[in-house]
Amino acid sequence: MCFSATASFAAAGGLSAAGAVTLRQSPNRASRLLGAIPLLFGIQQAIEGVIWISAGYPGIRATAASLYVFFSHILWPAYVPLAVGAVEPPGRRRSILKGFSLFGIGLSIWLASYIVRGPVTADPSCCGIIYSLNVPDVPYGLAAYVFVTCFSCFVSSHKFIRVFGVTLMGALAIALWSYREAFYSVWCFFAAILSLIIYAHLRGDRPLWPRSVLRQRTR
Repeated sequence: MCFSATASFAAAGGLSAAGAVTLRQSPNRASRLLGAIPLLFGIQQAIEGVIWISAGYPGIRATAASLYVFFSHILWPAYVPLAVGAVEPPGRRRSILKGFSLFGIGLSIWLASYIVRGPVTADPSCCGIIYSLNVPDVPYGLAAYVFVTCFSCFVSSHKFIRVFGVTLMGALAIALWSYREAFYSVWCFFAAILSLIIYAHLRGDRPLWPRSVLRQRTR
């Protein structure tokens, strides 16, 4: 696969357009958290596109790298379980997802406490962009990240969210096996494209809540 500025900007344009449509299709405030995921990935890919073309502009590259890492390491661990839990009907699964959200927020804060100390660097390569940042190489650190971003999707009662989680795990395996040095860049690129699963579901006007639950919530 050819990773480049063109690929990043193309993904950014497509995802931003899809995200805008998805937000308009979201029936309530809770579902907008989930519907915003393609748009947020679109912004992240636009930022990576800037990194690709910023050779000779170290200030711009450093700023873009910091913004990208904000998305990849700080936003997603907290945002994904929160968005998944927001569209979950009341019940045991929703309670479990609240635990995932708290864990994700804690993980994001912990990562941010190291990242803000800097530096954050980004070096384009043939296989993606190699990010270097001030995060300790803690055993099971990646496992904790995967647990909160992917396994929270498995808890959901919505099939399309579980499918999204499974495909994220598949993308993770590919990124680790074939693009280890540029892992953050490649996995986020794959995850961005896979977020179109959310667009496809919401664009099809499929209800997020069973009709019986909707009737209860509108009373």
